[in-house]
Amino acid sequence: MSKTLLFIVNAKAGKRRSHDFFFDVLSVFSDAGYLVSLQQTKSHGDATRIAREEGGKFDLVVCYGGDGTLNQTVNGLLQLPAPPPVGYIAGGSTNDFAASLHLSSNPVEAACAIMVSQGRRLDVGRFNGEHFMYVASFGAFTKASYSASQTAKNDLGHFAYIIEGVKDLSSLRSYPATITADGEVFEGKFLFGAVANATSIGGLMKLKAEDVVLDDGKFEMLLIPEPKSVTALNDMLRALVLQDYSGNGLILRHASRISVTTEEPLAWSLDGEYTPETTSVEIENLPQRLEMRL
Repeated sequence: MSKTLLFIVNAKAGKRRSHDFFFDVLSVFSDAGYLVSLQQTKSHGDATRIAREEGGKFDLVVCYGGDGTLNQTVNGLLQLPAPPPVGYIAGGSTNDFAASLHLSSNPVEAACAIMVSQGRRLDVGRFNGEHFMYVASFGAFTKASYSASQTAKNDLGHFAYIIEGVKDLSSLRSYPATITADGEVFEGKFLFGAVANATSIGGLMKLKAEDVVLDDGKFEMLLIPEPKSVTALNDMLRALVLQDYSGNGLILRHASRISVTTEEPLAWSLDGEYTPETTSVEIENLPQRLEMRL
């Protein structure tokens, strides 16, 4: 009996002008013994709907697109009682999570790797009922992850995020918040906060590979408090560039449960996808919740 594969494709993602490689990717799947059903997304949310409605009928689900496409696919699959394994062919502009997973940027090579993979169960984040694969963030640079146009992302890649980030810095503001991470409380004003399970955040901020384990039941939480002076801000920015989170006012913790409360509604980004503003957030690590073919 043949195996079945659902291939969810966001053809608008990334910089590639030609999609001729799809024929080679489909050949890889077919040669591995899969009957393939290809479904192309046409608007935001389609990947979630397709994964939810169709994913349970297949032995394997593979998505092509950016990290946002993976986010939507995972959110759809996790609504199923027994989600199938998922493969990811990165075709976006920054592909932060793909970099953390060391996935090939060549679609055909990535497809071949999925076909021979034994699978690995990875942690998934739950954010007020929604799911994310690699980061939930607020504050400076967060808006850049979803406000840069798709055309800009396709043409400029990481530079598009930098452009949007500079716009954020021109109106840099802090957010009063109370943040609890596994019982440890941080109260004050913060320029930026991220709860991540990846080595790259927003294409700009990096975490050392040895600090990140994708299946340990822990997130890496990075907070940037409001600096007391221009000198303190420069020290923080220098520490971010050098990936030195041991001092200079930055806060890095490994935690499984994080809550954030604010007086005014705060906008968040989940895997680069905009999330409506809220004053109360509960984030939970779901250990090894989803099997990925890497």
